[in-house]
Amino acid sequence: MADCDADPSVLAQARRYTHNPQQFEDQLREVLPRLIYVQQVAAQYDVAGEFVLLPWVESHFQSPPVRNHQPAGMWQIMPVTAGSMGLRVDGRYDGRLDVPAAANAVMKLLKQYHDQFHDWRVADYAYNAGEFSVRKFIQKHGMPADEPVIPKWPVRSVTREHLTKLLAMACVVREPARFDVSLPTLPDEQHLVQVKITHSMPMARAADHAGISVNTLKDLNAAFRSDMIDAGAASYLLLPASHVDQFRNALLAQPQTTTTDDRRDSTTNMAVTSPPVAKTQRKTHTVRPGDSLWQIAHDYAVNVTQLQRWNHLRGNTLKLGQVLQVSDAN
Repeated sequence: MADCDADPSVLAQARRYTHNPQQFEDQLREVLPRLIYVQQVAAQYDVAGEFVLLPWVESHFQSPPVRNHQPAGMWQIMPVTAGSMGLRVDGRYDGRLDVPAAANAVMKLLKQYHDQFHDWRVADYAYNAGEFSVRKFIQKHGMPADEPVIPKWPVRSVTREHLTKLLAMACVVREPARFDVSLPTLPDEQHLVQVKITHSMPMARAADHAGISVNTLKDLNAAFRSDMIDAGAASYLLLPASHVDQFRNALLAQPQTTTTDDRRDSTTNMAVTSPPVAKTQRKTHTVRPGDSLWQIAHDYAVNVTQLQRWNHLRGNTLKLGQVLQVSDAN
């Protein structure tokens, strides 16, 4: 999309974001695991990279407390919109707070908007103002010209500012030195990985298995509304890569029995089954039709960067029949 100098309002907003460079860097470092995860999902859907920064505009990648009939999650999705996006929202589970589920739903929606309107700026307007409103503007005013970068449609100021902020954040990422900031990097062990689970369990037990605090686990898996992880609502947990092996090993070592406390949760009244014996993970994968690097990383609970390093890949291009290493040789 547009560069920093395409519109004065974009540059002005970028300077507002970075008026305190150290604070900006600290904020970005804090949310980087989620940002990198969203980046991988956006690549799968071939969505413009600027939209990786959409949660920054919406919520600074935070999940404010959920209120009835109000937007929720780092994407700030309304309950009625969540239903149309295929996200489950009820008293036990809120898909708007599920990082993988919500990221996939949003990127799929943005891709659909671009396929309809063929303009990422209009796709952003549709995300903020709604597809119906955008269609009305197109019928009345036609598609916006390439310039000015911020279309001169008579939309609400909040919708115009939404696109301005998105382009401004992308401007900072594109030219950090211009704003006296340094972009943080994320070590492989801090990348977020989706780990399959086959049975429900108390949040405290899962945190103990993973070797992280209950609060950290809840923060990463905020979609579960109680102290019980409902495998019927989501068959995975999101964990830092450095804790995945410990979690899996703990499940393997867990006795094939359940206690009365584990079997029923006082809030959800949900039955819990004993864990099955885990299957041995394959160390290689042969590329099949339809495979993408992101999907393979997702299936083997690793990240794209690791796959690229293990297989000496310079990009995301794969060949049919190509054999990939999908776990650390050590």
